[in-house]
Amino acid sequence: MTEHAAERKPTPIDAIAEEWVETLAELDPDVAIWIGIPGRYSEFGDLSPAGHQAMVDAGRAMLATLSAATPIDDVDEVTKTDLTDVVELELDAYEAGLWKRDVNVLASPAQGIRDTFDLMAHATEDDWSTIAGRLRNLPGAVDGYIETLRLGISDGTVPARRQVVEVLEQLKRNSGAEGFFATFAAEAKPDEGELPDSLKSDLRAGAEVSAAAYEKLAEFFENELAPAATEVDAVGRELYALNSRRFLGAKIDLDETYEWGIEELERMVAEQTAIANEIKPGATVEEAVALLDADPARTLHGTEELQKWMQKLSDAAVEELSKSHFDIPDPVKKLECMIAPTKDGGIYYTSPSDDFSRAGRMWWSVPEGVTEFNTWRETTTVYHEGVPGHHLQLGQAVYNRAKLNTWRRQLAGTSGHAEGWALYAERLMQELGYLDDPGDRLGMLDGQRMRAARVVLDIGVHLGKPRLDGTGTWDFDYAFEFMKKNVNMNEPFVRFEVNRYFGWPGQAPSYKVGQRIWEQLRDAVKEREGNAFDIKEFHRRALDLGGVGLDTLKSALLT
Repeated sequence: MTEHAAERKPTPIDAIAEEWVETLAELDPDVAIWIGIPGRYSEFGDLSPAGHQAMVDAGRAMLATLSAATPIDDVDEVTKTDLTDVVELELDAYEAGLWKRDVNVLASPAQGIRDTFDLMAHATEDDWSTIAGRLRNLPGAVDGYIETLRLGISDGTVPARRQVVEVLEQLKRNSGAEGFFATFAAEAKPDEGELPDSLKSDLRAGAEVSAAAYEKLAEFFENELAPAATEVDAVGRELYALNSRRFLGAKIDLDETYEWGIEELERMVAEQTAIANEIKPGATVEEAVALLDADPARTLHGTEELQKWMQKLSDAAVEELSKSHFDIPDPVKKLECMIAPTKDGGIYYTSPSDDFSRAGRMWWSVPEGVTEFNTWRETTTVYHEGVPGHHLQLGQAVYNRAKLNTWRRQLAGTSGHAEGWALYAERLMQELGYLDDPGDRLGMLDGQRMRAARVVLDIGVHLGKPRLDGTGTWDFDYAFEFMKKNVNMNEPFVRFEVNRYFGWPGQAPSYKVGQRIWEQLRDAVKEREGNAFDIKEFHRRALDLGGVGLDTLKSALLT
C-alpha cells in the first residue's frame, strides 16, 4: 500500500479550502453528489442569472479571505496558488459572459441536469426517494437555465447555432416516451426487494414532469435560441486563450502549439505506418486497420460483452501493476466499468466518493446503432481511463486524506493535468510492455494521433488559421474530413467528436498539450537529478499533489 506522511494538522488555508467546498456544495448540490459528501441531493443548483451571481459573489469573498492568509508549509503554498488561479479564471469567464452561452454537445447544463442521476446512489428505498425528489425539482433547474440563455439572447451573448441544433436532438431523445426519464423510472429497483407502489408512483410522476421540462427546453432551443444563435463557430483568440488557461492551468503560446501539433501529427502518422508494416509487410495504415477489424478474435459484440471485456482487462492491469510498478492503495484497486445509460458517444471517468463507498467508474456512452467494438482500438482506452490513467491519478488523490484537504483531493485540477496524465500513462504502458501486440500498439497510436489532430483542428478553427491545404480557413466540413482522415472511427463517433471541439473550445487540445507538459516536466526533473532520478518516485511525488493546474505542478516539482 502507498506510504503516506504522518497525519498533517489542518491549517487556516486548509480551513478556507474546506469552507469553499462546503460553499460549492451548498450552491450546487451536484458537487456534493459528485464527491459523495452530505448535501441537498434532491435539489439542483440555481442556474438562473441570480444563481450565477451568487457563485461569483462567493468566489470573490473567498479570494479576499484567502489572499490575507499566510501559508505555513509547501502544501499550503500549492493550495493557495492553485485555488486562487482557478477561482480568478472562473471570475474572468463570468465577466466574459460564457455562462450566458453555455451550450455544447457534451458538457453544458443541457446534459448536466440529467447526468448526475447516473452518480446518485440507487441501492435502497431511501436512495430512490431522494431521486424522486430530484426528479420533481428538475423543472426549476430547466427554468433557471432558460432564464440565463434568454439573458444571453437579449444582449447578444449567444452560442453557435450548430451546437444548439445538435443539443436539441439530445433533448428530444431524453424527453420522449422512450427517453431517459421514462425508462429510468420504469426500471427503478433497489438492490434488494421491491419499491413500494407509492414510491413507484412518485418516480413516475417525477419522470413525467422531468420529461415535460426537457420538452419545454427543447421548444425553447428550437423556437427562441436557434433563431438567435450565431452562425459563427469560432470564438476568437481572446476567448480561446481564456478557455485554454482554464483547461490547462497553464498559459501557452497558441501559435507555437499549433505548429507543434502539426509536427506531432506527422510523427504519429510515421509511427503508425511503421507498425502497419509489422502487421503485414508493405501494408498501409488503412490496410492494417482493415485486417485488425476483420479479426474475429479482436471483435466484441454488444454492450454486455464490451462491459465484461473492459472489466476483465482493468482488473488484470490493477493486479499486475500493483505488484511491481505502482504502490496502489487497496481502496483504489476497485474500478467499475460501466455502460452509460445515455447514447451520446462519450467515454469518461468519474472519481470515487470521498469515503470510497462509491468506487471510481469508467463510463462508455455508446451511440445509437453501434453494436460492434474492436479490442485493438480500445485496450489503451481502458488503461487511459483506469490504471495507470485517471483512476490511479484521481483515486490516489482521494485516498491521500492525511495530507490534502477535500478541495485538493476531490475538486482541484484541470483537464490538462488529468487528461495529460492519462495520455502520458498510455505511453508508459507501451514502455512497460503492455502494448507489445502491434494491433494494440496501433490502437494506442490511433488515439494519440487523434489527440494530436484535434490540437491542430481546435486551434485552427477557433483562431481562424489557414487550412493545411491552403484553400481558405477551417470550417466544419473541412474539419470533419480532416478528422475522418486521422482517426479510425465510424462516422457517428467522428461527427460527435468534431461537434464537441467546435462547441467546447480549448478542452480537446488540453489532452495532448497536457501530455507534452507532463513529459517536459519529467525530463526537466530527470535532467536536474541526474543519476539519482527515480521514475517511480517522480510519479509518487506528482500524484501525491492531487489535481493541480499544470503551472502549479511545474512549480511544485521544480522548486
